[in-house]
Amino acid sequence: MGERELVGLAGLFFLFILIGFRIPVALSMLVAGILGSFALSIVAPFLKFGPYILQFKSSLWNNIANYDLSVVPLFILMGFLAAEAGLSRDLFAGFSALFGRIRGGVAMAAIGACAGFGAVSGSSIATASTMSRVSLPELSKLKYDDGLATGTLAAGGTLGILIPPSVALVIYAIVVEASIVEMFQAAILPGLLAVICFITVIWLRVRLNPELAPEPKVLSHVEVKQALWRLVPVLVIFGTIIAGLGMGLFTPTPAAAMGVLVILIFGFLSRFFSRTYLTIHKLKNSILSTAKTAGMIYFILFAADVLKGFFSRSGLPVALTDLVANSGFEPYLVLALMLLLLIILGCFMESLSMILVVIPFFWPTLIELNGGDYITAADAAFGMTADQLKIWFGVLALVVVELGLITPPVGLNVFVIKSFVPDTPITKIFKGVMPFFAVEIFRVGLLLLFPALCLLLPMYLSG
Repeated sequence: MGERELVGLAGLFFLFILIGFRIPVALSMLVAGILGSFALSIVAPFLKFGPYILQFKSSLWNNIANYDLSVVPLFILMGFLAAEAGLSRDLFAGFSALFGRIRGGVAMAAIGACAGFGAVSGSSIATASTMSRVSLPELSKLKYDDGLATGTLAAGGTLGILIPPSVALVIYAIVVEASIVEMFQAAILPGLLAVICFITVIWLRVRLNPELAPEPKVLSHVEVKQALWRLVPVLVIFGTIIAGLGMGLFTPTPAAAMGVLVILIFGFLSRFFSRTYLTIHKLKNSILSTAKTAGMIYFILFAADVLKGFFSRSGLPVALTDLVANSGFEPYLVLALMLLLLIILGCFMESLSMILVVIPFFWPTLIELNGGDYITAADAAFGMTADQLKIWFGVLALVVVELGLITPPVGLNVFVIKSFVPDTPITKIFKGVMPFFAVEIFRVGLLLLFPALCLLLPMYLSG
């Protein structure tokens, strides 16, 4: 490596040091990008520092004005409106009725509710937080084991990052220039597989140790019917978005707008048949919360542009790609090491930041290992075209990011759950989440062995 590449490598280490000291990721990226570029201008005087800084004067505006990114605040607004309109409680009640005859059924219902809420919020931390607020009191009242209850919700919260529509999927698609619609389609089967795996874990644990859960409460047919009706709004919202995208009726941004409209209509009409409904005050709170969250995301995107400019000028991504491509390592070994690094980083970093920092390094390397952008599937190292590789790797990356959210010692979702149960030791929550961690490793293995789980639906729907 030359001097420029070494400066780039030093900047990368400096970035992770700042993040290790708990400095906000956006600020860490901004500082590392600016200081790194200043150092580059000293090592390589032809790389002027002034023009580098001036090019970012319109970068923040360009991100905000980007039509593809306009879907982000709409999906965020969907999540906040869904929580304020009581959809989280409806989901939990509906799935509780569905699984009510099974021992451990309420914990299984929490997984189903997490999946449903993830489908309208697109955020793992928001899903874990909202569903913990709804589910933990009920699980505690029914005398569920604390480890099982908290582990279930920590694992269930991870579904928010993968089940479409997902903000992380949108950002990944933009970073690697993939189709947002195809990424949504590709995530459906792996998301459903996660739900099935998590429910199976609960069933097995309760079957092996019945003391973890109480005897099931049998509801009357009328109570079951009433509870199941409460699932309809989420099915309508999710169906509107996914069916509309799959049938080509609209693109992601209009789909998100339709989702917001359906939730608004449901939320305001709920006053006639539910105790929880949307009010003007709740709508105002949702919009303000959306503005704060979207502002944070756009700032992260701006900081990522600054950092990306520094790395591009340093030549580090190209150097690393060449180094790995010429190392003689098997492509699947390199992929496995990438996924392992994502799991480790997921313990400390939020998913969106990880995608923006790490994927620009990983993606060119994978393309090079696969044989290039225009190689046929028959000649490619991974047995798929570049477009298929984008989809497969995107789903794999988000699944292992999920793993990082529940990985000791710093799984973010675990600490979100801990904030709702301060009397439960953190070790007990981690112990409760370990069976889910194990089944997630199994799911990653399945996706590695059978890429069709990710590619089948996009191929079928694209005709």
